[in-house]
Amino acid sequence: MLRNRIGIILVTALAPVVWGTTYLVTTELLPPGRPLLAGVVRALPAGLLLVLLTRRLPKGIWWLRALVLGALNIGAFFALLFVAAYRLPGGVAATVGAVQPLLVAGLAAGLLGERLTLRTVLSAVAGVAGVSLLVLRAGARLDGLGVAAALGGAVVMAAGVVLSKRWVSPAPLLATTGWQLVAGGLLLLPVALLVEGPPPAGLTARNLLGYGYLTIVGAAVAYALWFRGIRALTPTSVTFLGLLSPVVATLVGWLALGQDLTPAQGLGGAIVLGALVTAQLRRPRRQVTAGPDHVGAAHVGAGRAATGTGAAGERPSGGAGTVARSGTGGLAG
Repeated sequence: MLRNRIGIILVTALAPVVWGTTYLVTTELLPPGRPLLAGVVRALPAGLLLVLLTRRLPKGIWWLRALVLGALNIGAFFALLFVAAYRLPGGVAATVGAVQPLLVAGLAAGLLGERLTLRTVLSAVAGVAGVSLLVLRAGARLDGLGVAAALGGAVVMAAGVVLSKRWVSPAPLLATTGWQLVAGGLLLLPVALLVEGPPPAGLTARNLLGYGYLTIVGAAVAYALWFRGIRALTPTSVTFLGLLSPVVATLVGWLALGQDLTPAQGLGGAIVLGALVTAQLRRPRRQVTAGPDHVGAAHVGAGRAATGTGAAGERPSGGAGTVARSGTGGLAG
């Protein structure tokens, strides 16, 4: 069971690892100044591909739910991320976005009944501190609208993660992933056309390669792994894995672009990884060890249940069913 859970965590972690490479792909392969177009191309073709492969459309309430989840996880999130990226330095936007695990933990406690532990809160705070050391630069300027957009992006994504756990679709995973990508892409399309205008006429082979990577790997594959993780794990466990994205983006910038990597950034990365691992730990279940007196009492109780008599040879008032139900409840508690 433990090995299976670790495997699911590692596979789910591939999604934020892939998303950490999108900065390199965007800056090196895509036309400049078209982040919303990149969001549309990343989501809509991938969603249509998954819908065609699965040949499943939403039914009943899932038309609305797919629209809501697509807006939260894809459409609104990408749009707010675009505003934050244009009005804030990347380090500030990433640091504000790092509050998402804490937001998910709070929403999961309210909507799903998850227990909000001190360890989770401390891990979330450590994650924000680690990301700030990793990507925040001295003298970074703050913009009120940009900060609000970055925080709004974290909020809508947190709500999308929790609702994805609360609303479990009977359809296959790839189908529900496709529905959300299509819904998010369609919501983002008019915004992209209004803000950025029509797509550029002359796309190069490098541009097409970059868009193809974002569509197939960055959306179809990555989001399928992400939503699979949400189905199998708690939302809080999954959202902490998202902290891998700024770590991977920093490493890729250092390895591929020759960017500097300072000791403070190394410390920040170590703090992020420590917070991530700590958040995945589960509390051991308490096991009640029965002493000799308890064992003896259990044997006596079993004998009485088998004969249907009480201590004075009388049948219990609730019957044998009552004895069985109360005993099971005691073990479960």
